[in-house]
Amino acid sequence: MNTQTPSEIRNTVLNSAEQLIYQHGIHATGMDLLVKTSGISRKTIYRYFGTKDDVAAHALIARDIRWMAWFRTEVDKAPTAEARILNLFSVLKSWFTTEGFRGCAFINTAGEVGDATDPVRLIAKEHKQKLLDYTLELCTQLGVPKPETLAKQLLILMDGAITVARVMSDPTSADSARDIAVRLLDS
Repeated sequence: MNTQTPSEIRNTVLNSAEQLIYQHGIHATGMDLLVKTSGISRKTIYRYFGTKDDVAAHALIARDIRWMAWFRTEVDKAPTAEARILNLFSVLKSWFTTEGFRGCAFINTAGEVGDATDPVRLIAKEHKQKLLDYTLELCTQLGVPKPETLAKQLLILMDGAITVARVMSDPTSADSARDIAVRLLDS
């Protein structure tokens, strides 16, 4: 008999789902594997989440909240607006070198679903919008003439660095992206 509170059960399921989805993808993460990994029965999982897609969506939302909080906290340790913008890439590089790095969970999962209206795709889009909004905040603090344009360019550099780091197993992609960001800031 499970003695966890409803909140603990929900968190156990979401944490397990997030790890499995990040490691294997949505389609490879079946309910049997989730039950085995979480130690929570299928019946209990379905009591809290109506479908496997529901579990995946909630797990990605939880990851978004946690990842963005971590990222902002680390980037904001730099003392000036320009230093924070360049720190975007230093923080990414530190992530790229962690054990189990598998790229961006949101790029990965968005690539698994075809429909632009799929909840997973919409969550990925919302995550990228939050990252763009944060980057715009940094660019606005810097006082550049077109902060929206610079923020979009930096988002492309960050996502490119993430993808290259994953596909090529090359954490120095963050350094290359940072070098390009320096040129953008200088222009």
